[in-house]
Amino acid sequence: MKNYCKYLILLILLSLFACGESTQKQPKPISKGEMKSSMEKANRYLLSEEQEDIANYIQRHGLEMTTTGTGLRYQILKQGSEQKIVKGDKVTLEYELHSIAGDLIYSSENDGIKRFVVGEGGVESGLDEAMTYLHRGDVAKLIIPFHLAYGLHGDDNRIPEYATLVYTIKIIDNQ
Repeated sequence: MKNYCKYLILLILLSLFACGESTQKQPKPISKGEMKSSMEKANRYLLSEEQEDIANYIQRHGLEMTTTGTGLRYQILKQGSEQKIVKGDKVTLEYELHSIAGDLIYSSENDGIKRFVVGEGGVESGLDEAMTYLHRGDVAKLIIPFHLAYGLHGDDNRIPEYATLVYTIKIIDNQ
C-alpha cells in the first residue's frame, strides 16, 4: 500500500509541477477545480486502502472494536476501576506501539512510560481522544488512522509516513 501511495502522489505531483523548456506547445494549465478533484481522488484512494488494512487487521486478530466518529478504533481488553479519565487528567501509560503490519515501533519497556495531560496535545490526537473512553487501570487496544497519528510525514524517526498505528496500552494512573 505504501508504495502505491507514494507512486500515486509522485505521479500527481509530477503532472502538476512538471517543468522544463520544450519546443512543443505547453499544455493548458491545470485549473484549481481539476487540481482539487485530483487531490480528492488521491485522498479517497488512501482512505480506502487504509480502511481495508484496518478491517483485515481486525479480522486477523479477532477483535471487536468500537469505532468513533473520527475513525479511531478501540477495544477494552481488561476493565480497570470505575474512575473515568477526563480532560485535564494527567495519565501515565505502559504501552506497545506497532505498525499495522505488526512491527514494534516503540514500547514503554524500551522507551519509558508515557505521561501526558488529556486534552492538552503533545501526543497523537487519536491517543488523546482514546483516553476519554477509558478508565484508570484499563488495558486497551487502539487502532489510530494516520490522520489521527503522525499524518503524511511520520515522526521523522521510527514512524513512517501514512502510518496506521496500533497501541496496546495499560493506564497505570490518572490524576
